[in-house]
Amino acid sequence: MASIVFNQALGRIAHLAGLPAANDGLILIALEAAGLETDTVLRDKDTLADILAGATNEQTSVGRKPLASVTVTVDDTNDRVSIDAADVTWTTPTGNPVGAVLICYDPDTTTGTDADLIPLTKHDLTWSPDGNNFTLTVADFCRISSTA
Repeated sequence: MASIVFNQALGRIAHLAGLPAANDGLILIALEAAGLETDTVLRDKDTLADILAGATNEQTSVGRKPLASVTVTVDDTNDRVSIDAADVTWTTPTGNPVGAVLICYDPDTTTGTDADLIPLTKHDLTWSPDGNNFTLTVADFCRISSTA
């Protein structure tokens, strides 16, 4: 489950995770542990470019990963929506320690820049890429509940 949902994504996540456009997708991006800004600071950032303009750095050695098999499930019994995706594996990853991963919505995976990527959720993660394969289990990366 997400550590934070970005303010600009509240109420939009289920729609965007449904991948409504022709060439859109969800992208997993690793952030370095060193310099990682607090949740209070990060939640107000509107794009990946905004996040990376501060003290937070992308861990570029491991690369960005597209999320596959994204499902959005309406759960009427529990009055919520669950969003899931297939697990993500890095093969022989190296580089600086990771402190979190972001799931961002990319409105067009064929073009664009970091200013086009919309951060949806941040997930705290302590990981030191050491050359051994690493699989991140993505199970219900976000649940959105209705409240009265």
